[in-house]
Amino acid sequence: MKRREFMLAAGAVAGSTMLPRLAFAEAGRIDWYTASDSNILDFWTNTVKPAFEAANQGITLNLVDAGDGSGLTAIAERAIAAMDTNTDPQADMFESHDPLVPAGAVEAGLWVNVREAGLSNVDKVNPAAWQTDYSLPYRGSQVLLAYDTTKLSPADAPKNWDDLVAWIKANPGQFIYNRPDKGGSGGNFVRRAIHQANGLDPAAFTLDNYTDEFAQEALGKAWDILADIAPSLYDNGAYTSGNTQSIQLLAQGVVTMTPVWSDQVLQAMNEGVLPEDTGLVQLQDLALVGGFSAMTFLSNGVNKDVALQLGDFMLSEEMQTAILTEIGGFPGVSWDYVSPELRERFADIVPTSIPTFPGGPWGEAINDGWYRNVAPNVPRDS
Repeated sequence: MKRREFMLAAGAVAGSTMLPRLAFAEAGRIDWYTASDSNILDFWTNTVKPAFEAANQGITLNLVDAGDGSGLTAIAERAIAAMDTNTDPQADMFESHDPLVPAGAVEAGLWVNVREAGLSNVDKVNPAAWQTDYSLPYRGSQVLLAYDTTKLSPADAPKNWDDLVAWIKANPGQFIYNRPDKGGSGGNFVRRAIHQANGLDPAAFTLDNYTDEFAQEALGKAWDILADIAPSLYDNGAYTSGNTQSIQLLAQGVVTMTPVWSDQVLQAMNEGVLPEDTGLVQLQDLALVGGFSAMTFLSNGVNKDVALQLGDFMLSEEMQTAILTEIGGFPGVSWDYVSPELRERFADIVPTSIPTFPGGPWGEAINDGWYRNVAPNVPRDS
């Protein structure tokens, strides 16, 4: 699901990226597919494509919107079938796709092992970003705390969970987060409370260890924390209906602080929705949940080698800088490879950790438990 409704107003994608596919791959043409938000496709269209083609004469980048994850899965299934017949899969690389989908793709040899592909920049990848050897991380996103610096000075902004809770209680009505089933910024704030209640150990939660009994015990501790701060939230316990509404309330001065997606808030600042001096801070005892997007490369892609060249290009300082400044993403490389100027500019949001949280049954349990125990008076369908 494409999560950031704020981004849906992004400009229309250049028509050339949506032209029908040719029957056979052209030499030097990288056939690239994505199911990401429109702002990501716009970034590749308006920034990556012209820069890469200018630096690599004779190579063209054919950008195609697959629609959603099921569209990418169908193309991957077609590519597996093409392996059996030694035919053109009409695809070279995917942006933001889980290489475990479809089942058996790794075992079939569909994806290139990017750690062994000889890329010159692969060692620059942030070690925390690696999920598998079959996809190349290149951009990240994480939930931060955004705040109004006219009401809260950066020196006083809370930088750990206990200080955050203390600030919320000392400033009733000035903090809000969205319902966990209505947007990832609020959902990951709730998950940070779960981490806090369970020894600050993200590794305690996996897809494999889910049981109803364990979920009830572990999540129950977090409901106590969130119920305790609820009366101190905006309007004595109100919650926004999505990521964008939280940013709007901050922009209007209704609240002083709210959790936000890093890319969404940085873009809002760049576009003037929020003032440029909006404060951003990350908790330093354990950061709020985030994750990375990666590129996967088809082993039987006709232009696999130039696609890998593009993957290496995306880890260059030029492209990593553009990810930070143009789409508000986090770099896929370690921050040591980001310019000193940008490191200083984003010093308060550079995470010391990038915790994750599993989906599957955990997501359903979190949403259900939150409504029952934290916000029983909030209707789920509103």
